[in-house]
Amino acid sequence: MIEKKRSIVFKFFLILFLTFSLAKAQQLKSNKKLPNIVFIYADDLGYGDLGAYGATEIKTPNMDALANGGVRFTNGYATSATCTPSRYGLLTGIYPWREKNAKILPGTAPLLIKTNQMTIPKMLKEKGYHTGIVGKWHLGLGDGAIDWNKNISPSPREVGFDYSYIMAATQDRVPTVYIQNGAVVGLDPKDPIEINYDKNFEGEPTALTNPELLKMNWHHGHNNSVVNGVPRIGFMKGGKSAIWNDDDMSDTFLQQANDYVKTHKNEPFFLYYAIQQPHVPRIPNPRFAGKSGLGPRGDVILEADWTIGEFIKTLEKEGLLENTLIVLSSDNGPVLNDGYYDDAVTKIGNHKPAGPLKGGKYSLFEAGTRVPFIVHWKGKTKPTVSDALVCQIDLFSSLAALVGSKLRTKDSENQINAFTGKSTKGRKKLVIEANSKTAFRKGDWAMIPPYNGLAVNNDVNIELGNNKEYQLYNLKEDIGQENNLAKSNPEKLNEMIDSYVKIRGKVNNNAQELKLE
Repeated sequence: MIEKKRSIVFKFFLILFLTFSLAKAQQLKSNKKLPNIVFIYADDLGYGDLGAYGATEIKTPNMDALANGGVRFTNGYATSATCTPSRYGLLTGIYPWREKNAKILPGTAPLLIKTNQMTIPKMLKEKGYHTGIVGKWHLGLGDGAIDWNKNISPSPREVGFDYSYIMAATQDRVPTVYIQNGAVVGLDPKDPIEINYDKNFEGEPTALTNPELLKMNWHHGHNNSVVNGVPRIGFMKGGKSAIWNDDDMSDTFLQQANDYVKTHKNEPFFLYYAIQQPHVPRIPNPRFAGKSGLGPRGDVILEADWTIGEFIKTLEKEGLLENTLIVLSSDNGPVLNDGYYDDAVTKIGNHKPAGPLKGGKYSLFEAGTRVPFIVHWKGKTKPTVSDALVCQIDLFSSLAALVGSKLRTKDSENQINAFTGKSTKGRKKLVIEANSKTAFRKGDWAMIPPYNGLAVNNDVNIELGNNKEYQLYNLKEDIGQENNLAKSNPEKLNEMIDSYVKIRGKVNNNAQELKLE
């Protein structure tokens, strides 16, 4: 009797083991069919900064190769004209203007994305992906009271990333350290980090008190703690052993990205590779210094292009390129003087970072949000130039459809056929944002509601799009937005306002309330 029971138990566990093994084998087989997904996300890279988009004064062969071998969009948009909101929209598939705190964040800001909120990495994890982020984060960390000397939580892990190697905010903001999986890299516990964005620590040098320490002079906004001879935003004390070297930041992130794909090459992975170029301070590795002829801004674009080329080589060497969907884009449009005297303005020459577009970073005009947007999937995307209207928020629903997830968001549209070049049709309308103000794209038209505020940000010399009158542009005929048709075409204006209000709602927007006229 006992032997019979043992036999039954043995058979039960054998069947259970075989069932589990079969299910696991089927999952692995299924996972092999799933493409790896990589976002290469530049910082302040303009529509006209790539050769593939018309640049003649700077060479970007590796980014051009992705464009020429994939789908290059002429109407590809970030959600916002500034960094934090765009990154929020990219990862969540939700318009950033729906989140009141989606603004340019200090390095001490709490995590912006709610820990129970669905994101691209969470969605992909549900389908068997390993997920990682390398590079710029700038979406907040912790709960608002960060102890940088302990494990930092919540962090990218709570947003859905299994692995993270990041900077907390931007390279011009403290803390100037790398954070790996919630822990500051190389920190000496005997020299703890302290961060404050309101007041300096007693005895610590700043750009104002100790200008002799500066290797780079500040123009506006960057006159707090001095790190590596560069004045930053915010005050920092301690953590000397953990402070990064600015000129090898690109190499550091490249090594991390390469190591990540090598480690996870036998499983489907999603890598969000958020490079820091050409954001300020622009400090290229000596290998690239002076090579562009356009000053440090041009040099770091050359550096970024080389970095991307080296990363693509790694995918090729590991036999991954043909099964990897790559999205290359930027968080917002370009800016020259963004707080430092670094020759970006004086050495610009004939280069046009925004190409034919008006405005730039911070702007409601096209150059604020219309950015380089390239999708490359070797053997799967037919090389083409697409005029389809697409936005980074569409990546959520599009990738969900690609990997067989039923998850969608209310703002993200499934444009996988447009992204892979199978269709020339994109979304019909889009709300874009700059500094919490919004504008509207529909078909060939752009509409900017009335706003109070400066017409030009004189610090950065960029037209912001603020005007007390409605602005209406036919972008097919007037891509530079020089001819305001609001008064001459009231029928089209009212149509645009009506469509805009149905999405955005009637809001004051720091100006007059929208009214159909």
